[in-house]
Parts: sequence; C-alpha cells; structure tokens
Amino acid sequence: MKITRLVVVAGAVLALGLTAFDASAQMRKVKVATEGAYAPWNFVNSAGKLEGFELDLGAELCKRAKFDCEFVAQDWDGIMPSLLAKKYDAIMAGMNITPKRMETINFTTAYAAGAHGFLVMKNSSLTKMPGGEFSLTKDPAGAEKAIADLKPLLKGKILGVQASTTNLAWAEKYFKDVAEIREYKTTEQHDLDVAAGRIDAAVVAHSAAKATMETATGKDMAIAGPAFSGGMLGLGVAVGIRKEDNDLKAAFDDAVKSAIADGTIKRLSEKWFKVDMTPKS
Repeated sequence: MKITRLVVVAGAVLALGLTAFDASAQMRKVKVATEGAYAPWNFVNSAGKLEGFELDLGAELCKRAKFDCEFVAQDWDGIMPSLLAKKYDAIMAGMNITPKRMETINFTTAYAAGAHGFLVMKNSSLTKMPGGEFSLTKDPAGAEKAIADLKPLLKGKILGVQASTTNLAWAEKYFKDVAEIREYKTTEQHDLDVAAGRIDAAVVAHSAAKATMETATGKDMAIAGPAFSGGMLGLGVAVGIRKEDNDLKAAFDDAVKSAIADGTIKRLSEKWFKVDMTPKS
C-alpha cells in the first residue's frame, strides 16, 4: 500500500516537472540588439551590464510574448545590417520609425515618442533661440517656418550629430547650407565636444539631452530652441524586425499594446525619462 502511494506521488511529481520543462522548452529564444551607448534608452552601467528604459521594457515585452530573450550590444552604424544578416532577431535601440527604414525592415507599434532639438552650453548665445513645439507631420508649414527662423542664428555654427540617425538626416536637409554638420559614432562623443567647446550644439532627442544634463559632462548644458517631432524625425520609437518575421512582429505588437494599455510604458518612461513617453494617438 505504501509502495503504491509512493509510486503515485513520484509519478505526479515527475509529471509536474515534465510539464514545467516542456513549457520552458517551448519558449522561443529571441536575441534583441541594443546600442548600449544611448542613455537613458540603453547604456552599459558601471558593472559592465546593459541597462536603461529599453532593457526594462524589453524584458517586460518578452515576458508578455513568452519569449526567452537575450539582449546584446551592437554599434549603431551596423545595427540594421546585422539584423538583416540574422545576427539577432530584433532591435530595441531608440530607433524611430521612418519611411526610409521601412523600405528595409518592419517596425512594431511604437512604444515611445518624444521631441528633438539642440543641446548647448548654458553660456552659449544659442540659448536665446526662440522656443515652441512643432510637428513636421501635423503642422509642416509651421515647422518649416520655425526652421527658417533658426537659420540666421545657426549661420557659421558647428552642429554635432550621431551618424546614421534621423537627427543627421534632418540637420543635413535644413542646416547644411548655413552650418557645418559634424558626424559622430555615438551621442556620448558629441556631448563631450559640446562640453569642450569644439562644437556649438548637438542635434539630439530631448530624452537623451536631459540624461546628459544630469551627468558631470552635461551639468552646464541646456536644451535650446524649438522642439521638433514627426516627419523625417520619425513616427515614434519601435522594435525593428526583419520583414519576413511576421509572427515575431505580431507577438511584439500585442505585447507593446498591452504595455501601453496597462500603464507599464508610462511607469517605465517616467522612471527613466522623468516624463511620460507613451505615444499619443
């Protein structure tokens, strides 16, 4: 009688163990690339580990999608080519949705959106540039006028911008005729040159600028001029995925939508950016 009970119990425990093992085995392994040099979106902390808004959010999205995710660092200038070469499955690296990028890869529903502008030293004459908020999508005429008003103020200046970004494309389109556009591999590099006086301003997302201003490098810096969004600056930040991976896109789409709906993205963005970066419909 005791032996029979022992066998039954052992069998039940074994069945539970196999069920747990099977559930784990069925989780799809997904490798996600991030830059690791774009605080507070993503960066390498003092312990040498990846950290930031997108690492927190990425873990949450993978949990909801039932993915077993590994996050890896990848230099920005090779981030899309390496996705296409199948070195990883997805990108979460502060990457804005643009029509140009959509020719090559797919994007999920946007998980964050914010403004772009100029980061300068507090004692710079550029702090006197007029302010305001302008959308290249909703009010292109108003945005174009604001840009035209900036041109005389930026004449002869040196603007630093990270290479292969929407900020670079925007700066080159509108200010190349009046200012020198200097490209950098990372935002950290152009921040150092702003601090050292080697360039007059960095063209950057306000979210990244605010993070810089909280560091020793950026303590004497300020955001100056108007805030621009939309159009060629992007339609929000999203997960980048190869065009053929429709099932992966669908799973991440559902995860992003649920994280927006239950306030998770609001909570995480307020933690990292001190403002709600949830995309507005």
